[in-house]
Amino acid sequence: MSTYSGPGDTIDMSDFAQPVPSDPSGPPTTDPLADAGFREVPDEEGGTAGRRWWDENAAEYLDEHGAFLGPADFVWCPEGVREQDARLLGDVAGRRVLEIGAGAAQCSRWLAAQGAEAVATDVSGGMLAAGARYDRAAGTRTPLVQADARALPFADDAFDVVFTAFGAIPFVPDPGRVHAEARRVLRPGGRWVFAVTHPLRWAFPDDPSAHGLTATRSYFDRRPYVETGESGRVLYAEYHRTLGDHVADVVGAGFVLDRLVEPAWPDGHDRVWGGWGPVRGALLPGTAIFVCHAA
Repeated sequence: MSTYSGPGDTIDMSDFAQPVPSDPSGPPTTDPLADAGFREVPDEEGGTAGRRWWDENAAEYLDEHGAFLGPADFVWCPEGVREQDARLLGDVAGRRVLEIGAGAAQCSRWLAAQGAEAVATDVSGGMLAAGARYDRAAGTRTPLVQADARALPFADDAFDVVFTAFGAIPFVPDPGRVHAEARRVLRPGGRWVFAVTHPLRWAFPDDPSAHGLTATRSYFDRRPYVETGESGRVLYAEYHRTLGDHVADVVGAGFVLDRLVEPAWPDGHDRVWGGWGPVRGALLPGTAIFVCHAA
């Protein structure tokens, strides 16, 4: 049995062997998509849309990308950068590692096999349920915790490493709260690593073909991409931060930026993932990975 403790708090991780059920907010929506584009949206609506979207789309997402991600592999980005090669988290053996926005916890499952005490969190019960199915199929036991990355249920200084690969940060209007929580649960000197869509991409259409190589909007336009249903409800929201914004968020939360990784598209890699693919990847960066430590 493992416990994660800090001042005034102790969490028995055996309590989190299975995911907390998703919020009982009703069956999958039948609200058809009515509008999509870049526009302002109330923070509360945009910041909570992700939970339902990932619940409803978990199976489809894993059907499309599960083979590439693997049930117990650590893939940082569509370019195919793997932690076994990049070692952005450093030596994890014996370390307490927290993954936020973990999806089905593929990365945490891989880390556990490397000797880490890994805990996976996600806001989506649907994604965590998929993670539990991976565990049952493999005979593994990954601690899975349903939690908003902006309010983590862990004590201060509980972890040696915190990371996310495209989780949480793009889907909230207030990413500074994610960084602040990562800093709070990290011990001094602990490592914080996060991957996001490269901010430059926001100036270009999300198209992996040559049509995605011409800038059509301002890089400095920070309005989120929003999908709205016929009912007027926000179905999906994704938020843009410039490189400068990301750096300011990191520094403002009490981190030191050690390294910014911009993976090149590898030769022979022909897989298309949304707006990622070999055509655009040959000319434009698709991913930015920030490697930081707690000051």
